[in-house]
Amino acid sequence: MKYQAVIFDLFGTLVNIFSRSEYEKTLAEMAAILKAPYSEFEKVWYRTAGERATGEFRTLEENIKYIGRELKITVSEKQKKRACQARYKLFASFLTPKPDAIEILLKLKADGYKIGLISNCSHEAPIIWPDTPFAPLFDAAIFSSTAGLQKPDPRIYQLALQKLAVKPEECLYIGDGDGNELTGAAQVGMRPVLLRNPGEDKQKVMRYSYQGDTWDGAVITSLREVLDLVI
Repeated sequence: MKYQAVIFDLFGTLVNIFSRSEYEKTLAEMAAILKAPYSEFEKVWYRTAGERATGEFRTLEENIKYIGRELKITVSEKQKKRACQARYKLFASFLTPKPDAIEILLKLKADGYKIGLISNCSHEAPIIWPDTPFAPLFDAAIFSSTAGLQKPDPRIYQLALQKLAVKPEECLYIGDGDGNELTGAAQVGMRPVLLRNPGEDKQKVMRYSYQGDTWDGAVITSLREVLDLVI
């Protein structure tokens, strides 16, 4: 067996990436709940993306409280709870497996491969994760908001390797190319593979530091092709 493990990205790979319209619709709903001007709320929300992704804000509630202070508005516990519920609803709607995702993971597991996850995300994902069909199939799931690290920091890949007890050269990394994740995986010695989503309208999805258009390494266009890579 050439590889011992396969590590996946989450959004855009195992589940659909956030649609920009749905994401911004939820932001508008949260701003309305907090009675905050949308443009000002949006600016502070995006400005604090890094703090959400690395867990500097320990909870979504902390982030919302901070935004309230920045905008000099009073946020009640009821408002904070409702705003959080809107955000959790968005996350839950997108943590639905892509077609074939569970089947592919089950096949990999049955064939003896260790399965890992590394995701740049805020606290909603690890909270919802245990209730998804993915949770029992993974040997290690690393979320940036709980690890305090995010891709492409080599330490987050090394943490996954440590938890899986495999060497980097024994590991495939499958991602959609967001957040310079493929370069990060290559730098620690994994074999990175871009999962390119055919027909995706890049103007309609939420992406950061996307490298898929310039990636010159291995490319697949469906999760099912992962099975060919591990042979």
